[in-house]
Amino acid sequence: MFEKFPPGRHSDTFSYVGSDGPGKWGSLSPKFAACSNGKHQAPVDIVKGQVVHNKRFEPLTRDYNPANATLINNGFNIEIRFEEHVGVLIVNGKNYTLKQVHWHTPSEHRIDGIQFPAEQHLVHRSTDGNVSVVSILYKYGASDSFLKKIKSNLDELAKDKCAGDEEAHIPLGIVDTKHMKRKTRKYYRYMGSFSTPPCTENILWNILGKVRSISPDQVQNLKAPLASSCKDNARPVQPLNGRKIELYDELDAKN
Repeated sequence: MFEKFPPGRHSDTFSYVGSDGPGKWGSLSPKFAACSNGKHQAPVDIVKGQVVHNKRFEPLTRDYNPANATLINNGFNIEIRFEEHVGVLIVNGKNYTLKQVHWHTPSEHRIDGIQFPAEQHLVHRSTDGNVSVVSILYKYGASDSFLKKIKSNLDELAKDKCAGDEEAHIPLGIVDTKHMKRKTRKYYRYMGSFSTPPCTENILWNILGKVRSISPDQVQNLKAPLASSCKDNARPVQPLNGRKIELYDELDAKN
């Protein structure tokens, strides 16, 4: 997950293979030290038999509105950046404003060791600088309706490769966000980090329990514009180091 606010290409390069791959991120720059010495890193493997049911958790409230957005090739992921206020995620009464959405192929988080073809991250920031991410996992199946709408934009992005520190931008106009705020009956929560350098910690993660579907062609559409060393842009899972993954389940809340 890319963490800059406002987002943009990082001045220090990294990739997902070779001498600047995930195992080396911590040594690429002093700013990236947490990638190797952090104790609360993301992503993680969610082992269902070890999660803690938290009956005090509340449903995730996501109040988004259509907003102007731009499709961006960061080189290491495909991102939708919102140019205006699009709405908020509410966690424990606190508002986190949606800033950007991006994808990882294959997924970064795993459930019981299973890695999925894709994962979407909705990145939010509060006025006091805290960050919360909503993660959606995808399995192969029917096409994702939103990606279907922006297929031509992704094709155009693949033709307009970004070079150096320049990003490739394609205006999307007003984006309908209704697909991003479907009701959530189950989610996993833990404290982690950004999953790309500088791997900053104290990020509140919410991984939705419902796995959505995506077609193989759509996964390739998300990979095509990326740098060759970043087409498989999933950081390996990180140790929990004593952290607990908590679960909200609507059925628990009713009992």
